[in-house]
Amino acid sequence: MDSWVLYDNSCDFTIYNFPLGVAWYKEKYSVVSAIGDFVIDLDYLQQNGYLDPISLPKGIFSNQFINDFIGLGNETTKQVRERLIFLFDSKTAPKDFILRKDFYLIPISDVSLTLPLNIGDYTDFYSSREHATNVGIMFRDPANALLPNWLHLPVAYHGRSSSIQVSGHDIIRPNGQLKSDADPNPTYGQSKLVDFELEMAVVVSKNSTIGQQISTGDAGNYIYGMALFNDWSARDIQKWEYVPLGPFLSKNFASTLSPWIVSLEALKPFKVNGPESEKPLLPYLHYEGAQNYDIQLDVEIVSSTGANAVVSKSNHKYLYWNILQQLAHHTVNGCNIRVGDIYASGTISGPDSESFGSMLEISWQGTKPIKLSDGSERKFIQDGDTVIIRGFAQKNEIRVGFGEARATVISIK
Repeated sequence: MDSWVLYDNSCDFTIYNFPLGVAWYKEKYSVVSAIGDFVIDLDYLQQNGYLDPISLPKGIFSNQFINDFIGLGNETTKQVRERLIFLFDSKTAPKDFILRKDFYLIPISDVSLTLPLNIGDYTDFYSSREHATNVGIMFRDPANALLPNWLHLPVAYHGRSSSIQVSGHDIIRPNGQLKSDADPNPTYGQSKLVDFELEMAVVVSKNSTIGQQISTGDAGNYIYGMALFNDWSARDIQKWEYVPLGPFLSKNFASTLSPWIVSLEALKPFKVNGPESEKPLLPYLHYEGAQNYDIQLDVEIVSSTGANAVVSKSNHKYLYWNILQQLAHHTVNGCNIRVGDIYASGTISGPDSESFGSMLEISWQGTKPIKLSDGSERKFIQDGDTVIIRGFAQKNEIRVGFGEARATVISIK
């Protein structure tokens, strides 16, 4: 397909994509999509009849969040995406639609992209075997890197939805209890070991009821799509607090979500097989077909002076537990989910140091610093550093991107 909107080959927002987001523009919120360097005012398209073939509630796009729209169901959101493809394909676009482009195409630089979801609940999984192994080696010992349950179920913890912020917001360095191995007692102070975690978030688009179990075969009907996600961590706080119940203050101070949610429909061409299960799976975790995604991910650190380095190149396909297994396990006990909930992948690390998804692993607990372009070193994230996560999938001429999730770490004295 070729769009009449011009963009270059490295563009994330192609005619194969049409992600969802929310923009603040002309003193109001609007649910928008994107193509090239423009956001698409979906409310304008609906008001002027361009989406008439689809039955939609009036004013569904005049909204601060995408929840109401994705809650209409995946079949409806699929129809809207297909309609946008029709309208923006140079072979099928109505002439009057192209002539009126200035009314609904707005340069992305002219709008403020806001948090696209009203997030009720947030769960963070721990589904990368490489990451879990690396952390286990550092926090325990190589012989017990993976705990006995890890190969049998998707490990997770319940996170804090209230501190999830959209890309572009600063991250305030957290305070908490700190204790080194040499200290007999903990002290209080700022975390010195703030870290990023390269993750992807899954967006729930359908409610379930308490007691309902969602199978891997049905899980796709409860998922709209995915976004980039940075689950910020304070490693020194984490090491002292995580036994026996896992992370708390070391994680709940902030997470960063990209402003664009890419549908599973747009990601279909990029489905691939994931790692084979090493242990026999219980029946509820069995699934059919390729359910991982070949999504290329990278992380760049940019200092306050502009020095930079790409410190990670990873891929969603490395995940040991896929998004269907995660949701099936999440609900096997009867836990209900709601539209707008998100669950994250956990840090996505690959098989070598170039694909590790956190500074904890990249610098191997600070013993192997990385160099930025000006020669300065990083073991963890310093004040003034901006961390940028990017992601895209590409197969031949088909490219679908996620934009970026960026945030700068600052201290408040």
